[in-house]
Amino acid sequence: MAQKVAVGNLSTATTDEALREAFSSYGQVLDAIIMRDRDTGVSKGNGFVTYSNSGEAEAAIAELNGQVLDGNRITVTLAVAKGDGVVSGGVSGGAGGYSGGVYGSSGGYGGGCTGGVGAGGGFEGPGF
Repeated sequence: MAQKVAVGNLSTATTDEALREAFSSYGQVLDAIIMRDRDTGVSKGNGFVTYSNSGEAEAAIAELNGQVLDGNRITVTLAVAKGDGVVSGGVSGGAGGYSGGVYGSSGGYGGGCTGGVGAGGGFEGPGF
C-alpha cells in the first residue's frame, strides 16, 4: 500500500523534480510535490513524497531526516491524513449564542433590557 512522507524546511529553490530525485534512491516515488502559495506560487517550505510501500517510506525517513537538501536541513516524517491527527483545543460552551430574550439570561449576547452580565455568563447589551 502507498505511503506518504511529509518533508519540512525545504528551500524555496527546491523544485518538485529535485524533491523526487532526492527521494528516489529509497524506493519507487509515485508522487513528489512541494506546497506552494496559491497566489504567488512561492514554496511554503514543505512538501510530500509518496512511495509505493511503507518500507520504502521508512527507509527514506531513516536516511534523509536531518540531511541537507539545497542548503536547508530538512525534516522527514510519516504524513498523517487530516482526519487522523490528534484533536486538541477547540471551543465549548453551554447556552451561549444570541438569546434575544428580555434578560439575556441564557448566555451569549443577550440584547436584553437590564445590561450587565446575564446568568449564563454572556454579555448583555443595552435594551432597545
